Amino acid sequence: MNIEDLKKAAEEIGFEHFGEVNMNALVFQPEVRDMCAANKCAHYGRSWTCPPGCGTLEDMAEKVKKFSTGLLVQTTVELEDSFDFEAMAEGAQTQKERFNALADRLHASETRCMLMGAGESCENCAECTYPDAPCRFPDKAQPSMEACGLNVSQVCGASGVKYYYGPGTLTYTCCVLI
Repeated sequence: MNIEDLKKAAEEIGFEHFGEVNMNALVFQPEVRDMCAANKCAHYGRSWTCPPGCGTLEDMAEKVKKFSTGLLVQTTVELEDSFDFEAMAEGAQTQKERFNALADRLHASETRCMLMGAGESCENCAECTYPDAPCRFPDKAQPSMEACGLNVSQVCGASGVKYYYGPGTLTYTCCVLI
């Protein structure tokens, strides 16, 4: 699958917004990774797709060097107010389903890729093997962009992809490199 095929797949799957990632914008920042260490999501140190299990920032930079292009894909939801947690949860679920569908197409086409999800820990297994045994599905693992040390708004901005779509909206962003 090439970048044009990837864009077509993103459109067919239903992402509201997508655009090519500026590979030079993939800067792995310790301060972003440090936010994970605060463990507000309770996944730090409990999964192969969260720090420290997902690897160091240097590991991430080495992985990214193997890819020449990629796509940012987004789902935007309208919120009734800033406490509309139902719409937020639905948007996160929609983004996850769409991104998994995109990942399935990539795997079916045997395209070598790196998947970076939208801020959630992996849910491929009921219980992660971390740290006692290797990941059961390393090809399906999706560390979040943040877990990789990426500032999502900066990556979007440097790639010419909007991050904010106006008041009363929330946008979920994932990245796939090919």
